[in-house]
Amino acid sequence: MLFRSEFLTYRLPGAPRSYLRQLLRKGRVRRDDSPLDESAVLRPGDRVILPESARLRQLLALPPVPVILYETREMLIVEKPAGLAVHGSQGHEEDHLLGRIQALLQERRAPYSVAPVHRLDLETSGPILFAKGRQAAGRLGQLFMDGAAQKSYLALVAGELIGAGRLESPVRAKGKLKAATTDYRTLTGFGDFTLVELELLSGRTHQIRQQLSAAGHPLTGDRRYGGPTPPGLKRLFLHCRKLALPDPFGGPDVLVESPLPAELAQ
Repeated sequence: MLFRSEFLTYRLPGAPRSYLRQLLRKGRVRRDDSPLDESAVLRPGDRVILPESARLRQLLALPPVPVILYETREMLIVEKPAGLAVHGSQGHEEDHLLGRIQALLQERRAPYSVAPVHRLDLETSGPILFAKGRQAAGRLGQLFMDGAAQKSYLALVAGELIGAGRLESPVRAKGKLKAATTDYRTLTGFGDFTLVELELLSGRTHQIRQQLSAAGHPLTGDRRYGGPTPPGLKRLFLHCRKLALPDPFGGPDVLVESPLPAELAQ
């Protein structure tokens, strides 16, 4: 849940707080058919309606401020929403996570550059680790190469999947079949669907999606690999819920947990 001011500040990062408070006080921000007051709490599924305004349209066109989950002198972990690319790429030249982070650091006047240490697929949400500076990028990148970092995912799959096990089917990556390993654990069932927790033991492109499809349990919302789409689901049901790694710079071990986005929790 979010308080109304937190939501408006996140969705309108360039708007002065005094301007947003003024809209609330005048009853110009509505939840469905009722004005939102300054003490209101928003919950998943609420529809927030803003007044018609050229200024608001301009502010809404600005990309949202990245949600920071963890930060030290050498690293920054932020939440990546589904549908947002990590890097600039074809079709995502103007808006991507790296660009949003760079804009944030420009506002801070930070004296360093950042680089993502790992990636998530375009349609997957969850935490992404950025390194601050080249030295940090090298040391953090080595952790991932050595398998010292762990990523756990939540996925809703088709069919009944019972217990725990390991998927070891090869996946196609860069035009070649490559070995891949994923551990899974069933959390609960929903009739024709099962909610599972997954841990990658190798890192291949679309590894989870390909292996679950090959096992006869494709991800819901995954049209590319034959997954069904339950009513109301508008995205791939795959979310990185946890990122854990040792701090190579002498700090405590890092454990970042990310709750299911509202559109999946709902």
